[in-house]
Amino acid sequence: MTTTTPTRGRRRAPSRMERAAGKAAALQRPRVVLALLLLLALVCVMLLDGYLRAEVGGDQRVRTGASSSDVPDDVLDGGPIVTFRGGQATTVSVPDKTIALTFDDGPDPTWTPQVLAILEKYDVPATFFLVGSMVSRYPSVVRDMVDQGHEVGIHTFTHVDLSYQSEARVRREMEQTQLALAGAAGITTTLFRAPYSSQTDAIDNYSWPVYEKLGQDGYTSVFVDTDSDDWKRPGVSKIVQWATPKKNKGASVLFHDAGGERTQTIEALPRYIEKMRAKGYTFTTISGALEKQQGQQAPAGAAPGTGGSRLQAAHREATGAILYEGKALVAAVAVAEWAVPTLSVGLLVVGVAVMGRFGMMLLLARRHHRLRNRRRFSWGPEVTRPVTVIVPAYNEKECIANTLDSLSRSTHPIEIIVVDDGSTDGTSDIAREAARALGMTNVRVIRQENAGKPAALNNGVRSARHDIVVMMDGDTVFEPDTVRQLVQPFADPEVGAVAGNAKVGNRTTVIGAWQHIEYVMGFNLDRRMYDLLRCMPTIPGAIGAFRREAVLQVGGMSEDTLAEDTDITIAMHREGWRVVYQEHARAWTEAPGSLKQLWSQRYRWSYGTMQALWKHRKSLTDKGPSGRFGRVGMPLVVLFQIVTPVFAPLIDVFTAYSMIFIDFKAALLAWLAVLGVQLVCAAYAFRLDREKYRYLLMMPLQQLAYRQMMYLVLIHSCVTALTGGRLRWQKLKRTGEVGTPAGAG
Repeated sequence: MTTTTPTRGRRRAPSRMERAAGKAAALQRPRVVLALLLLLALVCVMLLDGYLRAEVGGDQRVRTGASSSDVPDDVLDGGPIVTFRGGQATTVSVPDKTIALTFDDGPDPTWTPQVLAILEKYDVPATFFLVGSMVSRYPSVVRDMVDQGHEVGIHTFTHVDLSYQSEARVRREMEQTQLALAGAAGITTTLFRAPYSSQTDAIDNYSWPVYEKLGQDGYTSVFVDTDSDDWKRPGVSKIVQWATPKKNKGASVLFHDAGGERTQTIEALPRYIEKMRAKGYTFTTISGALEKQQGQQAPAGAAPGTGGSRLQAAHREATGAILYEGKALVAAVAVAEWAVPTLSVGLLVVGVAVMGRFGMMLLLARRHHRLRNRRRFSWGPEVTRPVTVIVPAYNEKECIANTLDSLSRSTHPIEIIVVDDGSTDGTSDIAREAARALGMTNVRVIRQENAGKPAALNNGVRSARHDIVVMMDGDTVFEPDTVRQLVQPFADPEVGAVAGNAKVGNRTTVIGAWQHIEYVMGFNLDRRMYDLLRCMPTIPGAIGAFRREAVLQVGGMSEDTLAEDTDITIAMHREGWRVVYQEHARAWTEAPGSLKQLWSQRYRWSYGTMQALWKHRKSLTDKGPSGRFGRVGMPLVVLFQIVTPVFAPLIDVFTAYSMIFIDFKAALLAWLAVLGVQLVCAAYAFRLDREKYRYLLMMPLQQLAYRQMMYLVLIHSCVTALTGGRLRWQKLKRTGEVGTPAGAG
């Protein structure tokens, strides 16, 4: 056993890696916060969209049959317009032979423009009672409405029966609708019509306090005299008949320009206008009816029966904070209106891609297993020559002895090079003592100043005496037959590198069990698929073997990326070497024991993979093996390791959204169906690896929690990539509990 040691002296200053890690940690925090803010923004957008569609906060209760003993008789028996001037409730009727044409439930992008076109053709003004959520979704329709000279009123924001709501909810419904009007058309209004209201004699003891409070706030409540009942779609002639007042009386007449299919309303409206004008009626707005009844002169340009004035008597110009808040609301709604459907389409595409991936993995994994496990299958003459095992180590005092102990049992002749990358915990001393205690004469310990994992591996490759090098992590243990199995594919001269089968050893914890599922299903099924497609993207750092000449040919392990294993694997493809997967070569590794460590590891993997793909982007246009990886492997990696992991957790978010606000049963069944497909794939992967099925009981919880974390990690990585951040080799805290392969089962 030979050793190389640095000169001893004063307590050393922080290493380059430690200084870089400190800076990186300081830079990570705002990126983590940004990742969380992106998730929060998405949730807010979804909640806003649900609120606009009355899926969040919607209330379908409608009160009927309540007593009206507390309502003044002159209100119950009065006209359809209730004002509260001077704090006293007063009702006003529409003058004889006058129609105050009103429309409820809009605006609607399909039906409201058709109504406006008819009203413009006949020069008829009308009053539209608008739902605030619809105003915020279709602001251009409201602008056209107001510019055409029509009057608008509030019909609440979410179309709820206000008699059931708290005072705060009532105030919120009104304020939000005013904000929507301000943002859409630059106005506010003093008119109000309650959803599900009809004539004044329907006011009860529960709704009357609402009208009183709104009256104190300056609102005029508007009811109806005559209801067309067009929402029932009884036929055009019935609509016209039911909308006609009796005995030439004036009336507040109700139609609907939204809330359902309105073809009959569109057909009935011109016929109704022509009929009423033939009977000598004039048309006006609610404000016009009030002015005419009270004998007041209407403002210039707003005479009853004509359109053309943008600012009706009930309108107020929005200024100051309410105007800017309204514009912000409309802008936020526009984002939600665009984002949620786009996400839905994206999720559909991702869902199809994920299902297609599962199907492809199952088919190719089955084919791979059958092909490699046939009795007559052989890579060629058995590889028996010695190989070099390189163990890069940084502060691995808990694990390095176990690693060497497992290598001492190897059934294949090996030399071992432990490259101590500036450890501060005595790793090299422990390695030398362990080798001495085990009687191992084939171990060399090389110490170097801290330079990172790629530099440690390159040092080992340069120092290797054999033409095949096996690379493993300092926290990994091999089975006795691992090295022999791992090097057999090198009998094929086209093979430049071999990926082994990495296993989670510390799987007794919840986090360990989750990662065990991920390793067996997510990594090893993938590797079987990539092997057959000849586009293996990554040889795991825990267990991989390389031709030494191939490593030197591609320039060794690069420090350009955080994922040096992915980087060199892609580089080998580009140089024409074949990379294969050897399922029978098993290594047991210690997975991160805490969420913080798991985040750190997966962040490095995700970001490093993005760096490696970007570095080798020219393979997309290359010819030969390089082009094959660029046009087959790279799209698969981007789709399944970056795009779908970003969107996959959103399936859970949308599922929760749908279960709470739309259809619980349908959403639950859809989620269970997807989970069932994943369970089938996982069970097959466990069968191929001869693993115990009991760990699959953790899979539903893994989908609910673990996947969300992986989403945040990937978003964090994307943010880092976009902001140009960089990290060095990060050391995870190890416990050394993966002592022997047998202890991992």
